[in-house]
Amino acid sequence: MNERPVRRDSDHVNGGNDDNVAGIDHDVQIQCSNINIGLGIKKKKTEEEIVLFTGNSFVKVVILNRPKKLNSLNHEMICQIKSNLELYENDPLVQLVILKGNGKAFCAGGDVVSVITSSVAGHWTYAASFYKKQLTLDHLIATYKKPTVSLMNGIVMGGGAGLSMPTRFRVVTEKAVFSMPEASIGLFPDVGANYFLSRLPGFFGEYLGLSGARLDGAEIAACGLATHFVPSTEEHESENGAEKWITIALSFIRSSCPTSLKIFLKSGSRAKLFDKDNKPKWEPSKLELVDEEMVNQYFRNINDEEWEYLRFPDRSNYQIACKL
Repeated sequence: MNERPVRRDSDHVNGGNDDNVAGIDHDVQIQCSNINIGLGIKKKKTEEEIVLFTGNSFVKVVILNRPKKLNSLNHEMICQIKSNLELYENDPLVQLVILKGNGKAFCAGGDVVSVITSSVAGHWTYAASFYKKQLTLDHLIATYKKPTVSLMNGIVMGGGAGLSMPTRFRVVTEKAVFSMPEASIGLFPDVGANYFLSRLPGFFGEYLGLSGARLDGAEIAACGLATHFVPSTEEHESENGAEKWITIALSFIRSSCPTSLKIFLKSGSRAKLFDKDNKPKWEPSKLELVDEEMVNQYFRNINDEEWEYLRFPDRSNYQIACKL
């Protein structure tokens, strides 16, 4: 995985040069520290619940709850999801985590409007902090030590793919729409796209990343981005039935010969956001005007002592995967 430069949180929270951005990020830190991290306590629904955490002791459900914004991820949502996922991972009772979205979208991406607005205004620290937290969340899901399921019953774009593609089981319906349209807004497919797109058949991954083409549910499943296809009418039935089949499976496993189970596991483990006029004014304006040197500068080290490279913690789940 290519390393990308990010700004240290401490640089813009504890006395950075940009007081406005420091204030924004400090407020976010306070909000994140005060969130309900899901200890089974139900609270009255308010407009501030942009992420819902439901389920029971064994199955946890994370629901993106900004339907009017197509569940686009903002700073606070990322912080809440990460905190709860870490809690669930360390809870011995939790056996499964489900990710889904309210409304007609699973997640239409990150809140790029606020990121671009702050960057254009010269407040690059907010964008750096946002992407650092987003990519760290994606990495957490990709290395999660417990089974994860993403239910994609609607739009899945950009940052939404970063949440769903790393999950172990990726369920789509006929309402699902997948796309990586970052190039059309002057960005590029990130959130792990270089991993999951490069593993598609032939040059299909390159096609999706360069063209921003949209796939429907059947196409998402056919190319391998999804592991399962379920009609939308059966989605709730599938989700609600999870507890029952898990209970039955656990009962069977506990009554089976422990040695047989171990032998099986060992042998099996081998076997367009602002003006909306759709007329962007790019610079350079044509593909042939973008020379190799212009591209190379985006892959060079940043000559700025205030930056550091994003390094993920060692969370290899290879041994865990071999035991499942």
